[in-house]
Amino acid sequence: MKETLQHTPMRMADQFMESYRSHELYATWHYENGCLLKALEELYARTGEQRYFDYIQELMDHFIQEDGSIRSYTIEEYNLDQINQGKSLFFLLEKTGQEKYRKASELLMTQLKGQPRTSGGGFWHKKIYPFQMWLDGLYMATPYLTQYGAVTGEEKWFDKAALQLLLVEAQTRDPRSGLLYHAWDESKEQRWSSGDTGCSPHVWSRAVGWYVMAVVDTLDYLPVDHEQRGQIIGIFERLANALIHVQDQETGLWPHLLDQPGRERNYLEASGTSMFVYALAKGVRKGFLSGKFKAIAEKGYQGLLQHLLQTDQEGMLSLTQCNGGAGLGGTPYRDGSYEYYVTESIRINDPKSVAPFILAGVEMELA
Repeated sequence: MKETLQHTPMRMADQFMESYRSHELYATWHYENGCLLKALEELYARTGEQRYFDYIQELMDHFIQEDGSIRSYTIEEYNLDQINQGKSLFFLLEKTGQEKYRKASELLMTQLKGQPRTSGGGFWHKKIYPFQMWLDGLYMATPYLTQYGAVTGEEKWFDKAALQLLLVEAQTRDPRSGLLYHAWDESKEQRWSSGDTGCSPHVWSRAVGWYVMAVVDTLDYLPVDHEQRGQIIGIFERLANALIHVQDQETGLWPHLLDQPGRERNYLEASGTSMFVYALAKGVRKGFLSGKFKAIAEKGYQGLLQHLLQTDQEGMLSLTQCNGGAGLGGTPYRDGSYEYYVTESIRINDPKSVAPFILAGVEMELA
């Protein structure tokens, strides 16, 4: 049974909301929660269905205390991942006016104000990863910075967000393919970093997905007259063109490692594909990208529906071929090799894939 376009995002969201209450992440302040909440926020905006609002508030209120403190969150980790769930604070503050949400948003900004930086001002991904910028962190932090700037009128945060997007693109871009490597180590200390560029050795699909989603969501709040807005839109178009060349022509999907298409064990992957569909479709809808990318997004979404989405006899949806996760360094050490990426877990209905899949479905309906 193949899904139709019209109802897939809501069906997947409703199914996932129910099962997620028993997920271990539900009790921990975590970026994956933020991914799901962003998807539900978009569904609420499009449908007005109260259950999506209620779920967002229920999950956030597990963590947000009356004084604005956040259960299970620690500033001193200086972990960009921990910013992502905070994006829902702006939504809840707007809808409810409750002061605790504003106080919590200020607490997360306290982290970003003190976030350790590279020599050029780029945020370290985490305190435990010194002088490293990962593409993942751009999605976690830059839309938050720009929305905070829009809500408070503190325009300097627009500049800080633009700097992150431009700096990491300049450092991680492969001049031959136009794609972006997963991460960059300014110090070149890590075993995974190139002695010439400091970049990690491969182009991980989801990392590039985090980046293009960061761009389209940051542009929602970056003022039209911001002096770097056009440059950001320009590099988005350039990267989108690079993505065309590595889309699988038969299925419309994108491979787990974008720089190794067709290589043994390099499977077609759900999260990166969903992120590209979302970002490209939204980019076209908002005028950031050329109209030609609408067909590319449509092909990718149809590929997800036809090849990676399964429906059982009870009508339950399963999004398959979801990469469980990938990182660099740490303990045990992740060396960024091809062997490392292709031996990480492959899951069904992983939150990091389901959330962008819902976002992609919403955008395709808008298109």
